Amino acid sequence: MAAPATPGTADGAERLVIENAYIATVDAAGTEYAHGHVVVAGGRIESVGAGSAPEGLTGVARRVDATGHLVTPGLVNTHHHFYQWITRGLATDHNLFNWLVALYPTWARIDEPMTYAAARGSLAMMARGGVTTAMDHHYVFPRGSGDLSGAIIRAAAETGVRFTLARGSMDRGEKDGGLPPDFAVESLEGALAATEETIDRHHDTSFDAMTQIAVAPCSPFSVSTELMREGAELARRKGVRLHTHGSETVEEEQFCKELFGMGPTDYFASTGWLGEDVWMAHCVHMNDSDIDAFARTGTGVAHCPSSNARLAAGIARVPDLLAAGVPVGLGVDGTASNESGELHTELRNALLINRLGPHREAALTARQALRLGTHGGARVLGRGDQTGSLEPGKLADLVLWRMDTLAHASIADPVTALVLGAPAPVTLSLVGGRTVVEDNHLTTADEDAVARSTREAAQRLARITAGG
Repeated sequence: MAAPATPGTADGAERLVIENAYIATVDAAGTEYAHGHVVVAGGRIESVGAGSAPEGLTGVARRVDATGHLVTPGLVNTHHHFYQWITRGLATDHNLFNWLVALYPTWARIDEPMTYAAARGSLAMMARGGVTTAMDHHYVFPRGSGDLSGAIIRAAAETGVRFTLARGSMDRGEKDGGLPPDFAVESLEGALAATEETIDRHHDTSFDAMTQIAVAPCSPFSVSTELMREGAELARRKGVRLHTHGSETVEEEQFCKELFGMGPTDYFASTGWLGEDVWMAHCVHMNDSDIDAFARTGTGVAHCPSSNARLAAGIARVPDLLAAGVPVGLGVDGTASNESGELHTELRNALLINRLGPHREAALTARQALRLGTHGGARVLGRGDQTGSLEPGKLADLVLWRMDTLAHASIADPVTALVLGAPAPVTLSLVGGRTVVEDNHLTTADEDAVARSTREAAQRLARITAGG
């Protein structure tokens, strides 16, 4: 028997009404309303449009006067490494390979409590800055370290964000010519079995799923060809997405050519790693042929401008990727290479850094940057039909940004103010209609307690590393 309806609504859902806001829907047409409304019911967007909400609405539990605010879809983060929250501020003057060599001995000593604390810190920072859909590419599983995937998923559930765990793996340790210590890598069989178990335990295929899993061997220089091939086969057998690092640095390209006799994109193609169910992090060093291959196959890209700059990797060809039709979203990347740990920085830096490239001032607009951080990211994660834009029937994942403070009040265009201005306060952030942030503070966690636990975890990891 169906549950009885809540009085006042035909479907039993309470309604939240937001009015008097500037609304950037980020739908296919880029529709915006200078004075508009959004109605939320049952965890989904019921209506969005110009002017006030429809009259006669029943079951209205809350009305929000959003005067002075911009409403956008929630931000979507497409690439991150949560565990790095407890190793921020280290190896600050290194390129990628030297940075990895410097930090792997520390990362190889993480355990379940540290991973949980780091995930809580990473998620809290993103959520309080407007992220409603997050992902974590976790690939370091030291022997005897506990249930790291479970700890990360638990942290995401407690924070209240929609989440994809890209269950990573490495099976190419130092003895096989890789960078990570041998005791921090898994066997081929062990990695595949653990990944499949994670999918079976945690992957949700529902429209409003809060947790999904992707298959995510770390990178060509830390993973065997067998793990790449068999990982792709596993993902497609289980119906989940695939994620890895690709074409991040010139050193990676040289590595692939020396080891495999081909560049990264051709190597990915040879192992089954191009397709609409695949997205790659970084993709900085791509030629026209590489871009064409991604566009032809629908392979997505997680653009991480701050991390690319921090590690001197280069400037990704984002305008060319977009012009070719490649799906592109934004990523924070790990906070050991992007210490700010929040996605607003990536909106701004995606625009600014790409304007240093050959397209100059025509590289990206503020609205293109916002699209990368919302619908572009949702599309990359395979959730573009569910979130990433404000449209009736989609999940009520949205953010109210306060734009009438000193930091933004003199910028006439709210979207420009959001992207190019200082980080805007978040008055309200909803995930599936549930409040995650209100008045610029998390409602799902004690931020001071999270800060203390991450500081203690970082100190403990430093002591263990120093003791050998």
